Amino acid sequence: MTIELTSTDALLVIDVQNDFCPGGALGVEGGDQIIPLINRLGQRFEHVIHTQDWHPAAHISFASTHPGTQPFSEIEVAYGTQTLWPDHCVQGTPGADFHPGLDLPHAEMIVRKGFRRHIDSYSAFLEDDHTTPTGLAGYLRERGLRRLFLCGLAYDFCVRYSAIDGTAAGFECIVIEDATRAVALSRSVEDTHTTFADKGIQRISATSIS
Repeated sequence: MTIELTSTDALLVIDVQNDFCPGGALGVEGGDQIIPLINRLGQRFEHVIHTQDWHPAAHISFASTHPGTQPFSEIEVAYGTQTLWPDHCVQGTPGADFHPGLDLPHAEMIVRKGFRRHIDSYSAFLEDDHTTPTGLAGYLRERGLRRLFLCGLAYDFCVRYSAIDGTAAGFECIVIEDATRAVALSRSVEDTHTTFADKGIQRISATSIS
């Protein structure tokens, strides 16, 4: 399968930040290895959009906010089950910065998410209550952008939920799988594969883009 790009396509680069790369507070194995590929992909797209995790201190998703809990455990909060994480991507810290190897100077927009202290946000479109919008859908519609190619970190969380919510919002979402890496908690990768298949979200390799 070969996919021809058009002027209504956009590359959505999810959370390629220092804390999600090896050595960061929530480093994803091999997270930095995808950056050269993302840079090359970016040169093919007229439209590039970043997302950036941007948490305040004492964010609800931090295990340190909930005494007696450990990172990667789960708790119940007002909007459902919340996975707890090490403190990461805290506003204004080096960990929240984009990885210095990222080279996409023509990116048009940065969507910051997770900045509300009492709600987490994996998706580029909706916070984890599944109702509070980030504004991305409106931006894309006003620009006439209809097909989204997703890459970045991490495959089984922020890429996954961005693709699901983007599809639900009426956009065609395609995941460039070799330009992502996964956190790989228990069954999180397998569940992501299944969800994408159920919702008709394509998984492709970068070589499929002509």
